[in-house]
Amino acid sequence: MSRIGKAPIALPAGVTVTVKDNVVTVKGPKGELSQAINPDLEVKVEDNHVVVTRPSDDREHRAQHGLYRALIHNMVVGVSEGYKKEMELVGVGYRATSTGQVLELSLGFSHAIYIKLPKEIKVEAKSERNKNPLIILESYDKQLLGQVCAKIRSLRKPEPYKGKGIKFVGEVIRRKSGKSANAK
Repeated sequence: MSRIGKAPIALPAGVTVTVKDNVVTVKGPKGELSQAINPDLEVKVEDNHVVVTRPSDDREHRAQHGLYRALIHNMVVGVSEGYKKEMELVGVGYRATSTGQVLELSLGFSHAIYIKLPKEIKVEAKSERNKNPLIILESYDKQLLGQVCAKIRSLRKPEPYKGKGIKFVGEVIRRKSGKSANAK
């Protein structure tokens, strides 16, 4: 048995899970999410726990057993607690401002970049003196949040020589020495 797949998912107070026609719907205080699952797998809600079972030990069933259990767990955590990601802009003149669902980024290009975010994501931009600007994104949908963060990061990936770019808070960038360190 898959260690991840066989672990039951505990439901916190205020979270309900319904299964109908191979679609799992999770409702909680922060929102509602749904996920279509493989019809071969069986999802049961038993006394405040969600259990995912598979019909056989086929390779495909084993792989999907852990996958769908993890997806349902992410949905339960999302609608009860939510997810939060912080991104840091490293570079001279890099700025971020947010107005409603629009994020404006100045990343050293000749023009500002405007990103309209989905309504499921809350955005906040902080700029303190002598510190790098921060972008704080919060959502109950982990998958959507990761996708938006990846899109923002792709606008100016951190480069290995000076470390300039958009990075996650706490992320370590592998640095390279320049050409002066190699010359002898």
